[in-house]
Amino acid sequence: MFEDDENEKISDPQDLPIYKKGKEIFDVVHQITDLIPDDDEYLSDIKGWMMSDAMQLTVKVAGAEGGSLYDIKMEAATIIRKSARDLILHQHSLRQFGFKNTEYFQIIRDLVEEYRLLFIDWVASFDQWEYVIDRWGLFNPPGIGPNDHDPDDDIPFDGFDDFDD
Repeated sequence: MFEDDENEKISDPQDLPIYKKGKEIFDVVHQITDLIPDDDEYLSDIKGWMMSDAMQLTVKVAGAEGGSLYDIKMEAATIIRKSARDLILHQHSLRQFGFKNTEYFQIIRDLVEEYRLLFIDWVASFDQWEYVIDRWGLFNPPGIGPNDHDPDDDIPFDGFDDFDD
């Protein structure tokens, strides 16, 4: 669970400041993309990417908060980071393909910067001791390697024979 400014546990991801800011970004992106004409194939594609990226800012927070494993939370954080960065970069594509209202993107940039600061605190709240070893080596807590011995491997288990009557 994430802690808010008063160190109270928050159980519903929708109550998290980062989730609320992600929702705000989604709403603004939706309003701006409504200005994109539907009859332009390229601009319509970019509109879809923008909406998808904006949606990730809440969906992945909710998914990460639904579990407790460090590697799953870090994977969600990585997708969020990519989506937030892509959201800002879409301005260049829209401008290149003739979208006239790119001045509204400063609003998105400002909101993403606010989100970034909340993101830093959110990731810092992840429990690094609640993990399984990521054998791919990307999302292990500091000091844990992909080839480290997993202490769970030392627990004897004979499969389902242990459950026979």
